[in-house]
Amino acid sequence: MNFFAYIQKMDKVLAGAAILLTLFGVVELVAMAYGNHVMAAYQYKQLIALGIGIVLMVALSFLDYRFFKNNSYAVMLLYVGSVLALVVLLLVGKQTRGLTGWFTIGGFAFAPVETTKIVLALLFAKYFSLRHVEMYRWFHVIISFSYVAVPMALVLLQPDLGSAVVVFSLWLGIVLFSGISRKQIALLIILGMVMAWGGWAYALKDYQKERIVSFVNPYHDPQGVGYNAIQAMIAVGSGGMFGKGLGYGSQVQLGFLPEAHTDFMFASIVEEFGLFGAMIVLLLLSIIVWRIMRIGLAAENNFARIFCAAMMVLIFIHVAINLGMNVGLMPVIGIAFPFLSYGGSNLLALFIGLGLVQSIHVRG
Repeated sequence: MNFFAYIQKMDKVLAGAAILLTLFGVVELVAMAYGNHVMAAYQYKQLIALGIGIVLMVALSFLDYRFFKNNSYAVMLLYVGSVLALVVLLLVGKQTRGLTGWFTIGGFAFAPVETTKIVLALLFAKYFSLRHVEMYRWFHVIISFSYVAVPMALVLLQPDLGSAVVVFSLWLGIVLFSGISRKQIALLIILGMVMAWGGWAYALKDYQKERIVSFVNPYHDPQGVGYNAIQAMIAVGSGGMFGKGLGYGSQVQLGFLPEAHTDFMFASIVEEFGLFGAMIVLLLLSIIVWRIMRIGLAAENNFARIFCAAMMVLIFIHVAINLGMNVGLMPVIGIAFPFLSYGGSNLLALFIGLGLVQSIHVRG
């Protein structure tokens, strides 16, 4: 099959929705960059990341995904490489705003935890596709958790609570998708409560605890830990039906909304484009998830189905947490909105995942 035949067989609706959603975020970055030289660089970096992401998505559609299905060593090599990258990051990485989460090369930063999420999706697809009829055995649940426990612990040491929650939720979502019993689900809930208590008592930093407490009542410290959540809710609430107009959002343009280009990009969009803008964002996301689900249901084997399910779970977790942060329903733990928020590492990882989904579709 030649190059153009591959392009014709790709799911262009899926690719188009992802690209459009990313460009929507770039348009908002352009508005933020007006008169702000620091922010101006972000729009160009995001466009570069989008260009590289599209190339990776197309290139990976050429790669037969069954290579990972049939080669355990290749998947384990990727997993070990991801874990080593997280270890090296802790040893040599520079701390930025209290977080050691990125390798910095020139003017670009790379967060290895983002690609680790995709590697874990591959690993879980490989593991559970071979043992889905035996998932009632606790042995497999424990072994699968051991794979996620190592990167989760390393991410907590950065300390990045948000990414640790995403990694754990990815494992939990795939375990539930694989069909464990109700008794196992109940025991996992109890285990999760015990882990949450242990994390609160021994793992979380004081500022992370304060953020979680401020989620219950952000007005307890409106000038401190509750400030971000309050400003995000003001931005969302002031947007109305059609927003204040691109570049006219007071919370965004006057700097009242911290991290408007990353954690609170959705609030920025709603303030300037209103409910109409929010509906466009959610519509594009729905199309992305729908097409991934459609490809997964039509796939020829369990490996492909579980990987597609893992991608849907990964996107859903990011959206649920980020939306919750933006409207005051979740604590602020630093999770990006998929495709929309600024961040090259997250964007590239998502397009790598979509490339593997495209590979499944092309060979479906």
